[in-house]
Amino acid sequence: MRHAGGSTRRQRGVTLIEATVVLAVTAITAGAVAPGLRGFIEKHELEGAASQLASDLQFARAEAVWRNTGLRLSLQSQSWGACYVVHTGAAGQCRCRESGPAQCDGDAVELKTVQLPAADHVALVANVSSILFDPLHGTSSPTATFGLSTPSGRAVNQVVNLMGRVRTCSPRGSVPGLPVC
Repeated sequence: MRHAGGSTRRQRGVTLIEATVVLAVTAITAGAVAPGLRGFIEKHELEGAASQLASDLQFARAEAVWRNTGLRLSLQSQSWGACYVVHTGAAGQCRCRESGPAQCDGDAVELKTVQLPAADHVALVANVSSILFDPLHGTSSPTATFGLSTPSGRAVNQVVNLMGRVRTCSPRGSVPGLPVC
């Protein structure tokens, strides 16, 4: 378009058609990436929870020896998710709460509480409700398998043997890079 001084004027901005094309391409790309992104996030949430549990099992064992007193890691399932507590005392003396540290009765002392809310999509189950680490040798009683899993079927087990050692594996090889249980 030529104006009265001989100059041309260029239009600036985006047409409705151009904006619609960009929006459509963005929507298609987001739709294609979203499922893979959810799987990526879920895998890292599972690996993070499994790593923390293994670390806390080793912590309970080492603290039992260092403090020269028996320590427990007790697991509880709640309506809001799962929780485990590292504590002194008997198995039933500490109870998880939805927020904050565990509530302990009598002479039991809570050292650490970890909550796994159901909203995080990582479930925790075990074949025992509590495991005791001996202060003299660091052994565990009983042996235990703690299983962490996601809705998509990924799973990691933390297996504690009689010597108190922790081994990480994946049932059915559902998490690549870990040995199969």
